[in-house]
Order: sequence, then structure tokens, then C-alpha cells
Amino acid sequence: MPAKTTLDDDRALPVEAVTPLIRGVAVLRRLTEAGGTLSASGLERSTGLARSTVDRITSTLARMGYVRLDGRDIALAPRVMELGNAYLAALGLPALLSSHADALADELDESVSLAVADRDGIRFIHQATRRRAMSLSFRIGDLLPAERTAPGPLFATEWTEPEWRAWRERRAKDPEDRGFPAAPWQVHSSSDEDFERRAARARRDGWALDDQLIEPGLVAMAVPVKDPRAGGRIACVVSVVSHTSRHTAADLRETLLPRLRTAVTEMERTLREAPQPRPAHTPAGLATWTGASKQELGREFVESLARGLTVLTAFGEDRAELTLTDVANATGLARATARRALITYEHLGLVRQSGTRTFTLTPRVLSLGYPPLSRTTLSQIATPHLAELADRVHESASLAVLTPSAEEVQYIARAATSRVMSVNITVGTRLPAYATSLGRVLLADRPSDDLRLPPGVPGALRPLTPHTITDPTALTAVLAEARTRGYALVDEELEAGLRSVAVPVRDRTGQVVAALNVAMHAARRSVEECVRDVLPELVETAGRVEGELAVAGRFGGVAVA
Repeated sequence: MPAKTTLDDDRALPVEAVTPLIRGVAVLRRLTEAGGTLSASGLERSTGLARSTVDRITSTLARMGYVRLDGRDIALAPRVMELGNAYLAALGLPALLSSHADALADELDESVSLAVADRDGIRFIHQATRRRAMSLSFRIGDLLPAERTAPGPLFATEWTEPEWRAWRERRAKDPEDRGFPAAPWQVHSSSDEDFERRAARARRDGWALDDQLIEPGLVAMAVPVKDPRAGGRIACVVSVVSHTSRHTAADLRETLLPRLRTAVTEMERTLREAPQPRPAHTPAGLATWTGASKQELGREFVESLARGLTVLTAFGEDRAELTLTDVANATGLARATARRALITYEHLGLVRQSGTRTFTLTPRVLSLGYPPLSRTTLSQIATPHLAELADRVHESASLAVLTPSAEEVQYIARAATSRVMSVNITVGTRLPAYATSLGRVLLADRPSDDLRLPPGVPGALRPLTPHTITDPTALTAVLAEARTRGYALVDEELEAGLRSVAVPVRDRTGQVVAALNVAMHAARRSVEECVRDVLPELVETAGRVEGELAVAGRFGGVAVA
């Protein structure tokens, strides 16, 4: 039997609950707890579902872009983060407060976290992490037991007696915290009374400490951010996290508490001055595509699961509270179908009724795939798409970025094909930017009124083949043409016989962050064939990478690596 988690519920299942939706949520949770990847047989064991059911659910999730089927393994895909993004956007706190947390982390040179309460635990909604040999490994969406954290006692100051009772029952049932995959398992080292005393001190002092409760060597100081718009209740808690090699718990209190309180005051001012939500522009027909998928895939597509997951994406910025009618209109589902999905989610703790007619998402939505993907990199996003591209065009495909000097490109992801004669380049390789299609796409991303070459490039121009453009004026004209066309094609300028075509990859702001190319021997395709046959495939692949990059980067930076 799979270990119970804090998301499991012993209550009787509502009559109107959607069973396929419950099973799909279970699959996403198990994948999340496993770090993002499990075999089909592993999912079968951990969920208790039949193999045929697992296969149908994962086929549906793959159709939605939420998982990727990789041989025997099922892996979470960045598109699934749109579920957690819906919660974070509806919450509004990351958009309002993350810049304050980032600035505090820069000033203190320590990791800073924002957390919200999730029943008797705390869940992270933002991380500003310092990268060191020993650095914080918690991620956005990770759930920790309240009693082993600095934010926990602060949230406990607002607990009701039933909430305290639920916390004690959970402690008794799970003495090793196995229901919290992000926390190191250990037998409870402190009593219930000890945490109660910590909560009382937190109420009196207005701050709390974690002195190596979550893990030896880890210390943290936390202060609540109270929302003046909600009667002064705790909106979230900001904590500074360090290691005993840098600070003791007492040192955190003495040296960092004043600055932390100043930052919290600034955050509370931001909340107080935040404009009222605008009338929501609710999307329409989010679930209308599911019918076509069902028609195409037949019984391998579980339409009730796809429709149910789409209900979560109806929420978002300025759409924190929705009525049943709002949800039905946004998804295009019948009111009865939307109602059954909401009843299911309320049972699972993913949705709560706020008042008599409206529904809101809970932090628990972040348990559906968000933590393992919250630190994904551009190369991780691009690699499977490069492999698919290479399979379609039967040529090697690569992703590269411009080095700081702008004189070279550096390959950060690659998918090679098996040929007797192939392009021999590995990840990490650097090549002159001016003589590569990748480099020209990246160099062409200059302000519209300035296409001058970066300072180091003109001096680096040298003939690598008889075809290499080395005249700065001619190269500038070629870059202008690449920007206008949206692609660059280089024909035997880097190496005799080598031909390549590249397109830009843009982030959600429209900025070019990388370039994607296909390279081949000139004898295999003419220039015209490259433009006619390969370029459309490149554009389509870049669009897929950009789509996932936009989802993954909405509430956290995606490292270019």
C-alpha cells in the first residue's frame, strides 16, 4: 500500500465526485513526490491503480502536455505548471512581494522564502536562493510540517481548536513525517507541548526561529506579513534561511531581525497600496478542445479528467474567486460538469468554498507537479523537443546562447542523429558567433535603431573558409536581414561542407534568450530545401520551447544552462 500523505482524506467520497479526476490527481501527486519521473509500473504500485488505468491517465496527461512518455518512464512536463500558476496568479502575493524578497536576499546574501499556510503545514510560494556548495534545496510548492519550520509557529497563532486537534492527530498518525516528501524523515524530536510554547512565543514576539529543526545545520528566522486588507491576518511569512557555518540562530535574531522587519513593513505597505482587482476578463471555452481529443484517441483519452483539470486553469489573476457560473463560462463545460469537478476538488482540498457561492484555489494545487519543475532550466525544457526535431528532419539539432563578450555562442543542449557523417559538436562547445547561424540570430537581436556589432566582434572577424563574411559592414547587413526574416542561414562559412539554419527562442517578455538550429552536410540539402523543409520544423519547435518556457518562467526564473 502506498504511504498516506497529508493530501489523502479519510472522509467518505461525495456521491457526485469524479473518480477519473481523483485518479488523475493521484498520478500527478505521486509523480511529484517521486521527483518528477516514475515508471508506469512504479505508478501502478504507488497509486494502487490497475495498469490499464495508469496507461489511460498518462496518455491523457501526455495529450494535455502535462507529462512526457519516455520509453517506460512517465515524466512531468513544464506545461503542468499552469495549474500551480493559476493558484499563484489568483493569490497575487508573488507578483506583489517577490521583488522585495529578492532584494532582501541580495542585501543579506542569504536565501529568503515566502510561505503560506497549508492546513497544518507551510508551503513555499517564492524562493530567492543563494547558490553555494551548501545551498537551500527547497522549491516553490514544497510542503513542510509546521512544527519543524520558522513560519509554522507564526501561522499556528491563528489556528482554531479544531485545527490544533487535526495537527495533533496528524502527528500521532505520522510520527516520522513521511507525509512530507520535501522534509527529511525523522522521528519527532520535540513534543506537542514544545510547539505550542513556540507558537505562544511567536504570538508575543512577532517572530520565530527554526534552530536546526528541519535539518542539522539549517537555521531560519521568520516574520509574518499581515494583510491590512484582510483585517490584519497573516497573508504570508517571510523567512531568512542560513547555515550554522554562517549564522547561529541567536546571530540571526541579533543581526538580521531588524532588517527583516523593515522588509516586512515595506511588504505590508505594498499590500495596503495595491490597487483593487480589476473586473476579471474571464476566458471562455478552455475545455472545448477535449472533445476533438476524445474523438481522435478514443478510450485512451479520459475526457472527464482533462475537463476537470481545465477547471483549475479558469482561476488566475483578478479571478481569485469564481462562481459556478464563472467556471462553466470559462471552461465551456455544462454547469453540472463544472459543479462535479468543484465538488471533487473540494474533497481533495484543492478548492474551498469562500462564502455561499464562490470558490477559490488552495495552496494544495502546487502539489500537482510544481516543485520538481520549479527549478527547471532552459536546456532541460528544450532537450526533448530537440530530440523530436532531430527525429523528424534526420539531422542534428542544437540550442545555444551568446557568451557575455558576444564573440562566441555556447551550446547548452543538443540532439544528434546517427549518420556515418555527422556534425560533431557537444554541449559546452563554443564557436565564433559571427560565422554561425545561431550566433547571427542572437547578434541580430539588437535594438531596432542600433545594429552595430558588439565591441569585440569586429576585431574577431577572420576567414574560416573562403565563404566567411569578414567585412563588418556586410555582416551588419546580414544581421539586419536575419532580424527581418526571423531566421539565419549560414552556408559553408564556419566549415567547408557545413550548412545550418537557426531561429530565435524568446522568453515570455519577447526577449531572445537562445537560438535553435539544425546543421547538416551541404550535400544532403540545398539552401532552398533548408528554407522549405527544415525552417518550418525549426519554427514549430521553437514555438513549443517558448510555450513551456513561458509557463515555467511565470513565477520563477528559468536558468539558461
